[in-house]
Amino acid sequence: MNTTPHTPDHLSRITDDLRTDELLINMGPQHPSTHGVLRVVIKTDGEIVKSARPEIGYLHRCMEKHSENVDWTGVTPYVDRMDYLASMNNAMGYAIAVESLMGIEIPRRAEYIRVITAELQRIASHLMSFGTYGLDMGAFTTFMYGFRDREMILDIFEMQSGARLLYNYLVVGGSFRDVTPEMVDKIKAFLKYFKPKVKEYNNLLSYNQIFIERTKHVGIIDLQTCYRYGLTGVMLRGAGLRWDLRKDLPYSIYNEVEFDVPVGSGEMGALGDCWDRHIVRMREMNESIRIIEQLIDGIPSGPFRGKVAKVIKVPAGEIYSRTECPRGELAYYIISDGGTKPYRVKVKSPCFLNIATIDEISRGAMVADLVATIGSLDIVLGEVDR
Repeated sequence: MNTTPHTPDHLSRITDDLRTDELLINMGPQHPSTHGVLRVVIKTDGEIVKSARPEIGYLHRCMEKHSENVDWTGVTPYVDRMDYLASMNNAMGYAIAVESLMGIEIPRRAEYIRVITAELQRIASHLMSFGTYGLDMGAFTTFMYGFRDREMILDIFEMQSGARLLYNYLVVGGSFRDVTPEMVDKIKAFLKYFKPKVKEYNNLLSYNQIFIERTKHVGIIDLQTCYRYGLTGVMLRGAGLRWDLRKDLPYSIYNEVEFDVPVGSGEMGALGDCWDRHIVRMREMNESIRIIEQLIDGIPSGPFRGKVAKVIKVPAGEIYSRTECPRGELAYYIISDGGTKPYRVKVKSPCFLNIATIDEISRGAMVADLVATIGSLDIVLGEVDR
């Protein structure tokens, strides 16, 4: 029998033998990968995350610099490719910014087309979030259902623009093409089909006990964190603040429609956790349906595009313009020197701000919880890197 006394030196040697080393893990980049071509360098102690540093830039395309070398209309395909899951919203924000610089109003018919299209795109984007977030948590069925219903919206966009992902459709002055009665009928058919689906998907995933256990009390982002990082959109609403540009600083014809702004409530235990952010997106799809239903039968007659020259010349000046996109407030800071090309186009990306929080909100979490946290941010790296 070992009778060696446990002196302080002896205990120290035993502790040294049992101590684990910190481990560096590369999460990505690979494609298809974690919501885009993202690399996260994780430092772990066992299964506990000590730090998680996001490495970006793998999808950098110099969009802002390219925009200085094409005409005003030629910028639209570049903004389409930022958040490629919300191209219509990106283009609408850019068009509004340039139209404000030019001091022009677009036809009423074009405003209706824009808002209907933007809300369809919001639903499509949130369906992608629903599907991929379920997949992150191990629920493959949600991925199939989300993609199936999103394809129906892409069918509508293909009728409008001829494309299914990058559209070049909402342009300066209005829209590239008019909507037809066939398109309107297809939108109505989709709304009728999809309206009961949100409740079905909430029963399938949102209120599934396994999903709740994986997302409640995880990745908590409170209001103070939102303020420090400048977070907007679902991140801010998930933390309990009822702020939406469409309601609080309305643009286009959003002040003419009735809709609610869903916010997180902490109903699963912690305000601003992963579950709150997920449920806000699910409930926003219902509000987008409400907006489209109020507009679809009242699209006014008239032109779908204003009188804008083929080669646009924008008066000298500058503008900072923002709109409510599926991932938050997307802002454009544009400078014109009075020519046919922008002097500067700078973009404030909500995804860039969202991704900056990863290290702070992941410390002390399990590695598996880091997957849930990153998925709940709903980032698209095309907009982060630009």
